[in-house]
Amino acid sequence: MLWTVPETGMPSFAELGLPEPVVRALAANGFTEPFPIQAATLPDTIAGRDLLGRGQTGSGKTLAFGLALLSRLAGGRAQARAPRGLVLVPTRELATQVVDALAPFAKALGLTTTSVVGGMSFNRQAAELQRGIDLLVATPGRLTDHTTQRTCDLSQVAVTAIDEADRMADMGFLPQVRKILDLTPGDGQRLLFSATLDGDVGTLVRQYLTDPVTRSIASSTAQVETMEHHLLHVDATAKPRVVAEIAAREGRTILFVRTKHGVDRLVKLLRRDGIAAGALHGGKAQNARNRAISEFKEGRTPVLVATDVAARGIHIDDVSLVVHVDPPADPKDYLHRAGRTARAGDSGTVVTMVTPTERRDVDRLTRLAGVRAHNTEVLPGDADLVRITGARQPSGVPIVEPPKPAQNPRGSGRRSRGAGQGRGGPSRRPGGSRRRDTAA
Repeated sequence: MLWTVPETGMPSFAELGLPEPVVRALAANGFTEPFPIQAATLPDTIAGRDLLGRGQTGSGKTLAFGLALLSRLAGGRAQARAPRGLVLVPTRELATQVVDALAPFAKALGLTTTSVVGGMSFNRQAAELQRGIDLLVATPGRLTDHTTQRTCDLSQVAVTAIDEADRMADMGFLPQVRKILDLTPGDGQRLLFSATLDGDVGTLVRQYLTDPVTRSIASSTAQVETMEHHLLHVDATAKPRVVAEIAAREGRTILFVRTKHGVDRLVKLLRRDGIAAGALHGGKAQNARNRAISEFKEGRTPVLVATDVAARGIHIDDVSLVVHVDPPADPKDYLHRAGRTARAGDSGTVVTMVTPTERRDVDRLTRLAGVRAHNTEVLPGDADLVRITGARQPSGVPIVEPPKPAQNPRGSGRRSRGAGQGRGGPSRRPGGSRRRDTAA
C-alpha cells in the first residue's frame, strides 16, 4: 500500500500515539513534525501490528521503528541477559547510528539500550547484557555468538525490528536472522524494513510476519526530488586531478571507491594535495572506523572516502555531495550510495565519474536505478565542473599524518586484558575458550 500525506496535513507526534515523555524529547531535539514514513507506520506499530515497511534511504525510518519499539517497551524492565526489544541491522556502523538516534528517547522513558557488534569486546558486551538491557541493537553474527554462549536470552523479546532486510540478504545474513527469530517468542511483534521485498526477503516476510500492514513511501527506485544526478565524462588520465578538485570543495563530501586498497590510495593522494580526507572500509579496525565517522560528522575531515561498507551504514546530515569515483556495479548500490545525501528533505548532488570504457555500463546502471542524470564532459578547472560540484584548486600543502602510538614489542611486558578485541582479533569467551570476533 502506497501511503500519502492526508489533505488535512501531517498529524503531530502526539496524535500518532507516542507517550508524552517521547513527544517532549522529540521537541527538545528539534523534531517538530513527523516524516511521512513515521506518520504512516507509528499508529499501527504502537498498536502492536506486524509491519512491512519500505521507504527511501534518509526517509526517517530509524525513528519510525525505534519510537514504536520504545513506546511498546515503556513501563517495563529487562531481566539480566534478556532484552525485551531487538533491532537487527546489517553493519556495525548502522548499529551505532541507531543507538545514537534512539538514546534520548530511551532516556526519556527510563529505558536502557546498547549495541552488540563484531570487532568490539565480547566480554564487555556480555557484562552489559548481564545488567539488563531493554532495547538491544545487534548485527546477526555477534548476536549469534552471544546466544550460543548463553550470554543473551531472546525468550523475552516482545518486539523485533529488522532494518535493511535486503542488505541482510545481499550479505548472506538471512540464515542467521532466521535462527535469531526462532529464538524469540512466536507471538511477538515483528517490524521489517527493506528497499525491496522480493526473493529471500519475501520468504522471510511470509514465514515470520503475521498479517502485516504494508506501508510504502515512494518506490525503492524513485529518484529523490531534492537530489541532482550528474554523469561527469572524463578521460582516465585526467580523472585523478578532477577528483582532487572536487574533493577540495567546501562542504561535506563522500567519495565512493570500489576497493579498500583504492580507498587508502586515494586518501593518501588527497592528503598529499592538502585535502583533509578520512578512510572507511572493512579492512579498518572498528575503532578506526568509528574515529573516521566521528571526525567526518564533526567536520574535522570534510571528505570521507569509502567502500560500499558505508553505503547503508552512514546516516549523517548535511552531506551535500556524493561522488561515485568508481561507478557501482549494481543499481541498488547506486541508490544506497546516493542516499547519503539529500536526507530528510535536504538537497544534494550525486556525481558519477565516467571514463570512455565505462559509458555503456553506467548508462545501463542509471536506467535500471530509475535515475535521470545530466551528462557533462569535464576537464580539470572547467567552469562546468565548478558549477556542478563546487570544485576548487587544492592548496597543495600536504597534510602531515599524526605519529602512530608506540607499541610494545611482541612478547614484552604483560598483555593487557582484552587486547586485540577492538581489532576483531582473538578474545575469550566466558569459560575460557578462545574465539574470534565475527566481522558483523
